[in-house]
Amino acid sequence: MCRNIKTLANFQPPATDDEIRASALQFVRKLSGAARPSRANEVVFERAVDEVTAAAHRLIHGLQTTAAPRDRDEERRKAHERAIKRFGAPPERASLPTP
Repeated sequence: MCRNIKTLANFQPPATDDEIRASALQFVRKLSGAARPSRANEVVFERAVDEVTAAAHRLIHGLQTTAAPRDRDEERRKAHERAIKRFGAPPERASLPTP
């Protein structure tokens, strides 16, 4: 699975249409192997994004769970901690000299 595709289910507030479309776009890019389609493939690429968006929307808004909704800030914090563990702490930014 593409790492750029984020989990969208069971968040409060629910995933937005823009978030769902962005995830669908990443999925179609991964399947097609193209970040941007050629002009010859542009129509079929956009149709695929629309179809995946519709399917993802039905899925995300149709799922039922008894689990407590996820907190976006908490999930972001956990993802940041995983990135630090995987890649190490980011280097300190050099401060610019003040005039």
